[in-house]
Amino acid sequence: MPSHLSADRPAAQPPGRGSVDALISQTRRLKGDVDAVRRDAAGEGSDHPRERWQRALYDLALHQLSDLDEHLAQLRDGPLPTAAPEPPAPARGSLLSRVGSAEWNLLTDEASWSGELYQILGRDPAAPPLTLDELPSLVVDEDRPKLTAMVTNCLVDARPIDGEFRIARRGGDVRTVHMMGEPVLDTDGSTASMWAVLRDVSELRRSQRAVSETRDSLHHRQEAARSEQRLAVELQEAVLPPWRGSLRLPHRGPRTLDLASRHLPASTNTMIGGDWYDALELTDGETLLSVGDLTGQGVGVTSNMTMLLGAVRGMAMAGAQPGQLMAWLNQLLDATVQPALGSAVCCRYRPATRTLVWAQAGHPAPLLFRDGTGRALNAPDGVLLGATSGAAYGQAEETLQVGDLLLLHTDGLVPGHTGSAAANLLLGLAPRLAGNRTAEDCVRTVVEEFGESEREDNACVLVARVMS
Repeated sequence: MPSHLSADRPAAQPPGRGSVDALISQTRRLKGDVDAVRRDAAGEGSDHPRERWQRALYDLALHQLSDLDEHLAQLRDGPLPTAAPEPPAPARGSLLSRVGSAEWNLLTDEASWSGELYQILGRDPAAPPLTLDELPSLVVDEDRPKLTAMVTNCLVDARPIDGEFRIARRGGDVRTVHMMGEPVLDTDGSTASMWAVLRDVSELRRSQRAVSETRDSLHHRQEAARSEQRLAVELQEAVLPPWRGSLRLPHRGPRTLDLASRHLPASTNTMIGGDWYDALELTDGETLLSVGDLTGQGVGVTSNMTMLLGAVRGMAMAGAQPGQLMAWLNQLLDATVQPALGSAVCCRYRPATRTLVWAQAGHPAPLLFRDGTGRALNAPDGVLLGATSGAAYGQAEETLQVGDLLLLHTDGLVPGHTGSAAANLLLGLAPRLAGNRTAEDCVRTVVEEFGESEREDNACVLVARVMS
């Protein structure tokens, strides 16, 4: 805006039309780029606080660019004449109306308003402009002292005006107006008049509040998530198998399996995930080995994990073979409100014949390492958990040898790889695993290779070496 510091100073000339057109073109290109990024942004349509906050920021940026486009067009075309017919309302969704201007002459007590100012203040364009003494009549009671102080400081101390206040328009509509003004001095330095520009910033402030509220909602949700994580850790440590160190079983006879395992948390460490492993020596001398993952995160998942492991152990102790155990587990989850099991593999080792009987549901097959080479066990026929009740699960048998190494893992063990790609990378460790004497050494080799990398998900690995 031009600076009216002296009444004798000639008015500043408006910028050239070509330069403003160039700014308008740049603004429209930027608006198109922002809109394209907004459409491609992940989480579009989600009700998660982070996505709501991102959408609010994108919308605010687009609104402001649209308003910048309108203001540059106004700068190019020039202001509407004083007391002109009321111009059309701003486009739907616009954050700012056109900028209005006014000048109040202190010597003649005359006021001059632009046509936009009538629209902003909700005044009849045919009515005379309000004087400075009359202007507070439009302002809500709580904000009148603020406006009076700004005007007084401008007229008495020659301070520029830069502040906001609320006005009550016809019909009870309350709007927020931003006012910027300067004193106009005469030749002896006295204030001759006051010049100001005003704009309606109601929608802008509303959009900014929406951004702030969604940011606060996201912050509160993150705090709640951290509290839930701490509770989940405590619950997990209290009722679930130890997630660190070796996995030891009470042996009633000769030791047939050397076991070791590890839980690898996600690098973000924001929530407890649903990956789990378990080992249990059964009453008939056989050993139950199981690995899996649950959908979701947090305290609810930890509670479901406790229920799941209890059910798996109970059915195995009752003599259920892996295929039957998977079918019963499927029926159990089918009867719950929210099935939580994403995938699982269940093995039963018979030391008398060194036979491994196993079944799976949407989970990586166990890996068998022997004599410096490795392979994935051939998967039995079966169906995914969460299918129809009464579904049958196939099971497979594998005869093992002394010195064989069995590796069970969840899908997130190898960061950035799943399925056969992850299995191939793990199988590539066969020569190194052949040189390890204990199951714990094997787990340490796997963790050194894949566990120290940045990972998005939790993961579990369980290793069993055939001893005799």
